[in-house]
Amino acid sequence: MSSNQVEANAERVVSVRDGWVMLVVLLVLLLVDLGLWASDAVRPVFPVIALPIIIVMLAGFFSLQPNEARVLVLFGAYKGTVRKSGFHWGNPFYTNGAGQLGVLGQLADFKATAKGNAPERKPSSRNKISLRARTFNGEKLKVNDKRGNPIEIAAVVVWRVQDTAQAMFDVDNYENYVPIQSESALRHLANQYAYDYGEDNEMTLRSNVQEVSEALRVELEERFAKAGVVVDEARLTHLAYAPEIAQAMLRRQQAEAVIAARQKIVHGAVSMVDMALKELAEKEVVELDNERKAAMVSNLLVVLCGESEVHPVINAGTLYN
Repeated sequence: MSSNQVEANAERVVSVRDGWVMLVVLLVLLLVDLGLWASDAVRPVFPVIALPIIIVMLAGFFSLQPNEARVLVLFGAYKGTVRKSGFHWGNPFYTNGAGQLGVLGQLADFKATAKGNAPERKPSSRNKISLRARTFNGEKLKVNDKRGNPIEIAAVVVWRVQDTAQAMFDVDNYENYVPIQSESALRHLANQYAYDYGEDNEMTLRSNVQEVSEALRVELEERFAKAGVVVDEARLTHLAYAPEIAQAMLRRQQAEAVIAARQKIVHGAVSMVDMALKELAEKEVVELDNERKAAMVSNLLVVLCGESEVHPVINAGTLYN
């Protein structure tokens, strides 16, 4: 059974002619053609044919800013990518971002605008792609963590285009591909970790933010590789329980904090009582039998573990009366 797989494209960096040199050449040709047009020594057939050719060639100029590239496509064939910034001249029939021929596409856009039927696409970008770092600040997502608790989570992703051929031809729209895949990766990540209170040596979303952010970056790179996009940084920007369980989880956190504090207090109190009994026995301050030791332990624990102020009680008799 055969399966159809789309072959990944690879970027090829090419160079085109210098725009200033070609501008001078075309202007000279235009002046010569106009001069021949006005001259009686040459038949007007040649100037008439040459003039539209020169005008068409004038449409081949384009400029690139730093960290900007242009993908060259001629009649459906990928011819390479120009990454060098500056003023350039290329084949005027290279397609624009709209998928039409350079000159013909501009004429089509002009006619549609004149008729009031402006195309929905953006103005002709001539297949230009920005190579600058971009930031995607995702919205808060409501997902379930590893234990099924509903939580709210959001992340910010810093990304940039690395392979212009993949970005242009391997996905339909790489600018829409990035936020959709970012949301999918964030949901998958939240399902793999518990919000908090994990088992021994278990990573959680709240306690291991750096490790979780790194795991998110790795997963995003795997997903973005198909579109020729790399991730410079990915980190969580929001993490909280969903409103419907926030109060219950807050009470749980408070109860666990109280229990932890009580355990520490009791451990300290037992240590102090043990130390007190040992000191009394070693210094022979008083001899205590088991009953008196039990009474002293009880009193000391009450004093050390009680929350209210202690009021001493003076015993006028003995423990046996």
